[in-house]
Amino acid sequence: MRFAPPNPLRIADRASGLNSLSVRSHNERLVLSLLLQNEATTRLEIGEKTGLSAQTISVIVRSLEQEGLVVRGEAQKGRVGPPTTPLMLNSEGAYSVGVSVGYRNTHIVVVDFIGNIQHQHVMPHRIAGAFDAKEGLALEIRNAVASLSESRRGRIAGVGLALPTPPLHTGPDQAVLHRDLEAELKLPVFVQNDITAAAGGESLFGAARQLQDFLFFYLGARVHSRLVLNHQIYNGNSPISYDVGVLALERALPPDPAIREKLWRQSRNWPTMGPTFETWQSACAESLVKAVQSLLQFIELKTVVLSSFIPPGICETLCEHIQQEIPSVDAVLGKTSSPKAVGAASLPFSSRFMVH
Repeated sequence: MRFAPPNPLRIADRASGLNSLSVRSHNERLVLSLLLQNEATTRLEIGEKTGLSAQTISVIVRSLEQEGLVVRGEAQKGRVGPPTTPLMLNSEGAYSVGVSVGYRNTHIVVVDFIGNIQHQHVMPHRIAGAFDAKEGLALEIRNAVASLSESRRGRIAGVGLALPTPPLHTGPDQAVLHRDLEAELKLPVFVQNDITAAAGGESLFGAARQLQDFLFFYLGARVHSRLVLNHQIYNGNSPISYDVGVLALERALPPDPAIREKLWRQSRNWPTMGPTFETWQSACAESLVKAVQSLLQFIELKTVVLSSFIPPGICETLCEHIQQEIPSVDAVLGKTSSPKAVGAASLPFSSRFMVH
């Protein structure tokens, strides 16, 4: 079973790149990792941060340009010496499919090499908390791939699966699902825990792109957390979560199917829910604050990242509450939409192009 690396794959401030041909693949990964971490980087900066020689960098960049993975930006003038030309990842250089199995829905996305969503589809579950669409999943993934032009389909790096731990009550056996999808799709499939995948996706493509250490929260059916130190994601020893997520709000609401259905959709706003919503939001904010305060007794952290599919305005209010209660912490809203699915889509990129 092909598991994706659990950590967001970054290079250190100065990595030990070697210049021999036998490790050129590793050096290419160093360069690609650095370009993913920064929107634009010059050859000089690559040399400073990797330790690679100018000649080795030239060979690698030329090869990556020929493969369509890297492009040159506009020359930067106005500095001392000749103009410098920044390098950046080619957004059309590679594509990936991400699949996230959630409590109410399964999300499928196709993202390009820099994390932009090119296609997305939602498969509602017939029964909440039960994944009952295994037979149709391969078909929907094929449809997602078919949404790309023929030339772009040949640049699919693979499929990432973000699955909950523990599995849903009637969820798929991970090993069987992995094997069946690889056999049907003829593509490499990578599996990761859904919250870990979301944290990795936010680190690779979102608000945590430049962060080395942060506390990550995902607000879904429940609230889950991950600690990221020196770009490494720590899962903890047990799947602890807080029952103050969307599922708790749904339980507290009157039995109105229309309102409950809207809770699980990605939208800019939720319907008005009065005191029930206010009580829920207060309880959620308090749980987040207590979790941060507990961790700060042992580790000094400056940033908290809150990621979710719920309306951004609600998450912004939660972030503001954290900052008011803990002024030493900067609480920021995640930037990736469909966080777990985008995180899943980052897994093939990490495994095939980035430093392990």
